[in-house]
Amino acid sequence: MTPFAEYEDRFGLPLFAKRGLTLIRGSNALLWDDQGRQYIDCTGGHGVVNIGHANEQVAEAIAQQAKKLITCTCSFYNGQRALLLKKLIEITPDSLQKAFLCNSGTEAVEAALKFARLNTGKSEFICARRGFHGRTMGALSATFNPQYKRDFEPLVPGFHFVPYNDFEALKQAVTEKTAAVLLEVVQGEGGIHIGQRDYFEKVQTFCREQDILLIIDEVQTGFGRTGKMFASQHYDLQPDIMCVAKGMAGGVPMGATLCSEKITAGSGKHGSTFGGNPLACAASLATIKFIEENRLPEKAREKGQYFKEKFKANELPLVKELRQIGLMIGIELKSKTQPFIQALQERGVLVIPAGPMVLRLLPPLTIEYELLDEVIEILHTVLNNEQRITNSE
Repeated sequence: MTPFAEYEDRFGLPLFAKRGLTLIRGSNALLWDDQGRQYIDCTGGHGVVNIGHANEQVAEAIAQQAKKLITCTCSFYNGQRALLLKKLIEITPDSLQKAFLCNSGTEAVEAALKFARLNTGKSEFICARRGFHGRTMGALSATFNPQYKRDFEPLVPGFHFVPYNDFEALKQAVTEKTAAVLLEVVQGEGGIHIGQRDYFEKVQTFCREQDILLIIDEVQTGFGRTGKMFASQHYDLQPDIMCVAKGMAGGVPMGATLCSEKITAGSGKHGSTFGGNPLACAASLATIKFIEENRLPEKAREKGQYFKEKFKANELPLVKELRQIGLMIGIELKSKTQPFIQALQERGVLVIPAGPMVLRLLPPLTIEYELLDEVIEILHTVLNNEQRITNSE
């Protein structure tokens, strides 16, 4: 038995509810613990590992770059950073012309909020109920769940929440102080709720008419997860600002805030010591190349549809609804998910919650069909044994 769990419990702040596993190795969609047991990973590092664990191309890019230059402040030009900036503008919606590189999704959102206030002179934001945008003070202020916020108030003022997919409610909430509307195309943490085309088309048109910025949070949905490179592309959205992270660099911490020509920010208005470092940029370039060459958005769309059809082939009384777009999957249950998450783990499948009643599956987009079949079979077994599982808790 390794002492790793003991060390984490002893020396780390207890901010995370531990799952009782010490994971030490991964390969594509498989993980192994310190006892040598194998698991099928449907957490994907909370949507990070789109290209699979220990991807050889990304590992090689990191190794080669680490021998050359790991860090380089943005006060100097750098080749890897320049190439990544160019690539991001090529693959994101046409409205986006420039980017700020950072280290996480919450940082990308923080930058977006600052840029919106800077460029509009206004201070307020319209966000959606169930929306999640991060845990730093600005991003947390834009996040709906009161449970995440109550111990940290007062937060940043000026954030208002309206029902998701309800254009009239959003329209009524706008005032002369509104700088931007901030939305996810698919609400990940909020339960895998998918935005409607008509809703987003109306919101985009309204924002243009009212000279309000449209900020799209693609932190969890980007880089092929939903069956397109970005979820915005399902509806041909042209945001003023788009936030990305998670799947951007194969597991290396990285994020970006992409901006339209409406956004300008001069020297000193924002910054990041580690943002745009050559190591992360090399990892991101290799990740994007792998996604494109292996057509992972298309494969995510195909595999997601395959999962949906096979999962729904068996009637499960416990399941209230299956919500799926690409390989972003939410299974809403009629009872709380925690006992079933544990039961799945005991049978070798790792999933995460999205609220108390939704099982969330975010497997690598490279997961083999044989493993998807195994996941579906185990899900059917576990969800068909509600009484035994809940009684054992």
